[in-house]
Amino acid sequence: MPNDVSQSPAPVAGSTGLRIEAVASRHAVLDFLQQARAQMFAGRVDTTALAPDLRDFEQVYGKNGRMLAAHDHVHGLVGTIAWRAYDGRFAQLDFTGRRVVEVVRLFVAPECRRQGIADALFRALRQEAREQGMEVLYLHTHPFLPGALAFWQRHGFQVLCRDADPEWQTIHMECTL
Repeated sequence: MPNDVSQSPAPVAGSTGLRIEAVASRHAVLDFLQQARAQMFAGRVDTTALAPDLRDFEQVYGKNGRMLAAHDHVHGLVGTIAWRAYDGRFAQLDFTGRRVVEVVRLFVAPECRRQGIADALFRALRQEAREQGMEVLYLHTHPFLPGALAFWQRHGFQVLCRDADPEWQTIHMECTL
């Protein structure tokens, strides 16, 4: 069976044995992402169903985006992050005339958190987005995700607005490249 992860990037500086690679096929990360989604969103969405971006992985991340995976020599796959074309689905946001991508799918295995993996994944994603000529990184997060808001702010994201919806309380953020 062919390897679903490209073999180009070297280990991340300062992270013993951690390497970040582009993901070419959902099969390389699907179980990991489904487990992460179940941990984060159980009771809020049907986590047994395949999310549309994962169902159409090659279109979303192969042609119009990029997914990266972090691997270490002990645990194997330990994290993911991705960017995809921003689809304009939030009417309250206006990115007219700017090259914007949406940051999604940042997950780190619980046993590997607080080791700089998310930082390394984001640095690699930001560099790739810059190299592709993107101008703005957009993302949204939620207050029920511990540490997410502080993480993104530490990486230069600014809050654009917060939705009043009592269940999700979505926080929309951007980072200019």
